[in-house]
Amino acid sequence: MATPPDRPSLRSLFISFLSIGMMSFGGGLAAWTRREVVQKRNWLDDRQFLSGYALSQLVPGATNVNLAVFIGTLMRGPIGAVACLAGLTALPVAIILVVGTLYLRTQSTGTMAWLSGALTGMGAVAIGLNLGTGFRLAQRNLRGIVPIGITAVVTVAIGILGFPLVSVLVVMLPVSLLIAWLLPRP
Repeated sequence: MATPPDRPSLRSLFISFLSIGMMSFGGGLAAWTRREVVQKRNWLDDRQFLSGYALSQLVPGATNVNLAVFIGTLMRGPIGAVACLAGLTALPVAIILVVGTLYLRTQSTGTMAWLSGALTGMGAVAIGLNLGTGFRLAQRNLRGIVPIGITAVVTVAIGILGFPLVSVLVVMLPVSLLIAWLLPRP
């Protein structure tokens, strides 16, 4: 059964998400996913990606796994979701199993101290990737003082003041929806 030219093959979906899983081990999945799906492959545009990402955050489960399933389903239906999920998780699961086994076998000798440093470095890289993606998406998608203000309030409340995410969302979601409803549409 041939696939239409506008839909990626299952192989392309699997390999793309395998690549994302390899490059983003330790964090930064959203940044790598956007780069692969929006910039490199043109399977989605920024609006579609952000909608999928927002939806992926709302449903239970790991956001980036949900995003892979969303993209796979959008591109090729349920079998596409399986291809993306398998590609995304195959290598990280294998790496965790190998490193975990090595760690448990050498735990008492202290020979795996380098692992802590490596994981700390990966965390810093993930933070940088997420910040870069956030800035790029904000430049392209935040238009007007109100969306910029809401984004700034949420960022300061969570990132600087340390308020819990759920508390900030409980307050800011209704506020932002009310403002959007009251403001005239362009």
